[in-house]
Amino acid sequence: MENYKTEKVSFWRTPFRRLAALALAAALALGLAACDVSSVVPGGSADVIPNPSSTAQTDGDPANDSFQMHFLDVGQALSVLVECDGQYMLYDGGNVDDGSMVVSYLQNQGVEELQYVFCSHAHEDHVGGLAAALAYFPANHVYSPVTDASTKCFQDFVKYTQQQGLQVEVPAVGTVWQLGSATITLLGPVAQYSETNDTSLVLRVDYGSTSFLLTGDMEADAERDLVNSGANLKADVLQVGHHGSSTSTSYIFLNAVLPEMGVISCGVNNKYGHPHEETLSILRDAGVDVYRTDLLGTVVIGSDGQNYTIRTDKTATDAELNPTDPAASGTAQQAYIGNVNSKKFHLPICPNLPAEKNQILFSSYDEAVAAGYTPCSTCIK
Repeated sequence: MENYKTEKVSFWRTPFRRLAALALAAALALGLAACDVSSVVPGGSADVIPNPSSTAQTDGDPANDSFQMHFLDVGQALSVLVECDGQYMLYDGGNVDDGSMVVSYLQNQGVEELQYVFCSHAHEDHVGGLAAALAYFPANHVYSPVTDASTKCFQDFVKYTQQQGLQVEVPAVGTVWQLGSATITLLGPVAQYSETNDTSLVLRVDYGSTSFLLTGDMEADAERDLVNSGANLKADVLQVGHHGSSTSTSYIFLNAVLPEMGVISCGVNNKYGHPHEETLSILRDAGVDVYRTDLLGTVVIGSDGQNYTIRTDKTATDAELNPTDPAASGTAQQAYIGNVNSKKFHLPICPNLPAEKNQILFSSYDEAVAAGYTPCSTCIK
């Protein structure tokens, strides 16, 4: 693995910079209406990798950290391996055709047993490769938002779970697991949904003072409900939902997470156009550093409980990773959010924002006043 590009960084949470950037993104929103097994072998070396913070330190290797999160390059799909203190957890397994690659990668990491296997939801690009993983690695617990689905890939997932003498379990929100000294908490889904993407199991992973959020393909409706549930969503690293689709990573959700870095798992030149420009734009305006598996290959993030070390198969420039036009942010005005019931208006950072259904957006202070709204005394001085 010597030819991986590595970088050690310290993330110091900067909430005021994040909130100001998100306020800018809200203003902008007013005007917006398959992997080869050979990819297991470490590849490529170029010169530039994005720096997740302004406090980059000396190069390091995540393999030296006791906690690692691996975002596998499974093309237009998702598979995440989490390791802590020699214990392992697998969140999704990519497509059926990715199964052998996932197994090979886990073997190369020294995995012999999986403490937990999570299927975020029942779509093939998430559950497909889990059957192969369960056919090879013994597991202690297997979780999914449902226990049955009509597709063969999901039925195979259930089959190989049962062959281990296990049952697919549907975990309750608030369930907490230990993976070594890391803590995993199920935050969502907090409601029942007919849209399969919104049934995605949302996991918060905490190790020391560092934090990660895995969201599967959760979309805007479930994001809103999760925010309104009061769950602790603030995290340093966000697995950007639904491969960077514009149906996910809503403003209200990103405002609650305030991540330093967003990892997008998507395929090279995929037919969906993921990641979408709208998503990249809001991530840019929120100051979130973007890492993409279509450009960087597998992304491995190590943590010592305070600092992060990042390793990728390949390298790419910031402009390649997020090719949205940064000049656009310079033309945005300050946004204000009005409450249609109280007729007061707020900054987007106000702790007293109304429920989304009661919100109205104004592009300027004068526009809000002209509409008959008065400023909130808490956030507007």
